[in-house]
Amino acid sequence: MKKLPGVLSIVSIMAIVVLYVIVFAGKGHKSIAPGIAVAEGSSAVTGSVVYVNLDSLVHGYDMYFDLQKEFEAAAKKKDGDFTARSRKFENDAKDFQDKVTKGLVTRSQAQQMQEGLERRQQELLQLRQQLQAELAEEEAVMLRRIQDNIQTYILEYNKDKGYSLILSNSNGNVLLYGDPGLNITSEVLAGLNSKYVKVGKK
Repeated sequence: MKKLPGVLSIVSIMAIVVLYVIVFAGKGHKSIAPGIAVAEGSSAVTGSVVYVNLDSLVHGYDMYFDLQKEFEAAAKKKDGDFTARSRKFENDAKDFQDKVTKGLVTRSQAQQMQEGLERRQQELLQLRQQLQAELAEEEAVMLRRIQDNIQTYILEYNKDKGYSLILSNSNGNVLLYGDPGLNITSEVLAGLNSKYVKVGKK
């Protein structure tokens, strides 16, 4: 029997949690002055367009680590339960073969035992698919919670900043270059983690 696949990698998580562009209305478009040289995360950044590195944002978000631990624990338990059932089935199948080889059961008994093993094998296959679907659903919910928290915080964050656009700079998006002075990742991450601690890590 094949084992239940292990916990999905962080790389797949990053690919799912991609926020390409968040547009904020109500603020007039301003031109960005050339030659801006403000350190990353500084509140002195000016202009109507800034960006965050989403991969760095998620990697540094405390909520991500907490939820990932919960997900891994749930996946490990499911994997352990499935492995135990699989081993029990394999042992029973070997015992059946041994009895048949030694002639310890009648032909009728052997047929009934074989049919029972075949049903159990089919149940194990269905269980594996069910567990995989459950893990995928649990992971999707986890990622949506992280994405929702990030989006909610950025909306709150921008009430004071008033940027017209906050872009995402991560693998696979369309932002080819961004002035380092417009990178607000550190500032947003600090605020995210601070809020996460204040709300009791729910």
